Amino acid sequence: MDIFALIGSFGGGIIGAYIGAVPIFIFAAFLAIVGAVSAMSGGGSFILDYVAFGSYLGPHIAFAGGVAAAAYAGKKKKIKSGLDLSAPLFGTGDPMTLLVGGVFGVLGFLIHYVAGTLLHLQTDLPGLAVFLSAIIARYAFGTGGLIGKTAPEEKRTYFTGGTCFWCNVLLGAGIGIATGFVYQSMINGGVSTEAMASFPALSFGIAGATLIFAHSGAAVPATHHIAILSALAAVSSGNPFMGVVFGIAASLFGDFIASTINSHCDTHVDPPACTIFLFTFLINLLFGSGLIKV
Repeated sequence: MDIFALIGSFGGGIIGAYIGAVPIFIFAAFLAIVGAVSAMSGGGSFILDYVAFGSYLGPHIAFAGGVAAAAYAGKKKKIKSGLDLSAPLFGTGDPMTLLVGGVFGVLGFLIHYVAGTLLHLQTDLPGLAVFLSAIIARYAFGTGGLIGKTAPEEKRTYFTGGTCFWCNVLLGAGIGIATGFVYQSMINGGVSTEAMASFPALSFGIAGATLIFAHSGAAVPATHHIAILSALAAVSSGNPFMGVVFGIAASLFGDFIASTINSHCDTHVDPPACTIFLFTFLINLLFGSGLIKV
């Protein structure tokens, strides 16, 4: 274990709390673009490993710290709701809120370390840590349990229906087509397979950066789970059509998770993170182990 990275994760969690979970995630997305471009150009993966996905801005540390801090601030009535991930929590004037962010930053680091270094789980470790950290924060600071509580007059739905369902299908297909076929075009253009290993991170960064529009009030959905998984499926299988398949699957599954565990609740459990770590495991199982040949 890198003790300096562990200590740094406390600071990263505080940064996520005082800036806010969504704003700090957007910063991480832009750094993921920079880091992926550097890695794909032969400059190394240091920005990706130590900044965008490390103890400085890593989603499992800074974003997760911001999520937990918002949950705590919501419980203590420092903000209107623990679901407000855009609020810069420095404005609460509450040191404990920032401290919660730091503690959950460390927690995210430790979950990542145990899952990756000790258990060797073949999945997206930041996504797994974001998800588990949020579950812990919900039970610590929330009131609705794992799947929230519906009022007697409310009916829970598990998928967005009607025309919005087809919008989600087309959203996944469109992103999957872009990532999958751009991957193939780059391979045909002579880009090395080593360089293309960072293409999923680049796709993640591009999609994550679009949340700046959602943060500004525009009706822009979160798509980073679709982008990274469709790109990963294309790269892992060597088949651009797998990007389309997993793009659609990730879009629909993310909608299912949002309806199941992130509705009728007062804290945030991240549907994209859940989708990313589950589907990364599946993609690694199918294509990394050779179960499917394409």
